[in-house]
Amino acid sequence: MTEQNSGSARRVALITGGSRGIGRESAERLAADGFAVVINYAGNETEAKAAVEAVVASGGQAITRRADVADEVAVAALFDAAEEAFGGVDVVVHAAGVMSLAPLADFDLEVLDQMHRTNIRGTFVVGQQAARRLRAGGAVINFSSSVLGLALPGYSGYAASKGAVEAITLILARELRGRDITVNAVAPGPTATSLFLDGKDEKTITRAAAQPPLERLGVPEDIAEVVSFLAGPARWVNGQVLRANGGIV
Repeated sequence: MTEQNSGSARRVALITGGSRGIGRESAERLAADGFAVVINYAGNETEAKAAVEAVVASGGQAITRRADVADEVAVAALFDAAEEAFGGVDVVVHAAGVMSLAPLADFDLEVLDQMHRTNIRGTFVVGQQAARRLRAGGAVINFSSSVLGLALPGYSGYAASKGAVEAITLILARELRGRDITVNAVAPGPTATSLFLDGKDEKTITRAAAQPPLERLGVPEDIAEVVSFLAGPARWVNGQVLRANGGIV
């Protein structure tokens, strides 16, 4: 059995981009923390089902649903599915995102538009549904990136999209005044996921691993630990960007 429904009172987390990488690790960590999880994916159904099976095999509750995070109708249906399966949503982890790199002078504007559709519009659309539907005591956790502060050549388009994510995060936290819902963003540094590793040679990866004082790449478990903190005990952390990057300035 790959999906399990329940009317139990356990808290519910919806994770976009939850089929692999940081999203999947966050889903499995929150399931271990006692959440029922809804794992959203864009295209890789096989990976999404494997993530659900891993959660269920460990004694957790999970379902998976496909949705383009920038499509407001699909995202509304995603939240509907979570409510039908588990009765509501308490935490949204918006981990879905794409990254395209090129110098600004050479950047393909169609590619830029596609990236910003997912990273900016997607954050806005998911945030809209979260603002309308999250139960009291809930949390929204968006994803920025530490490259925003590093100003690395080639990252102008991607960093611009994450600057927008941070702006949306900080403003939404204030717009939800009185709702007992926190809104924060996690900004990972170089992390060993396919999103980061794809297209990079060994020299580039080694140089990135040497940047933080801890002298290694992050791993998805490092970031999922921060997500767990923000989703659970961190009720006095609100409207913040947590730079989980091993100490990169």
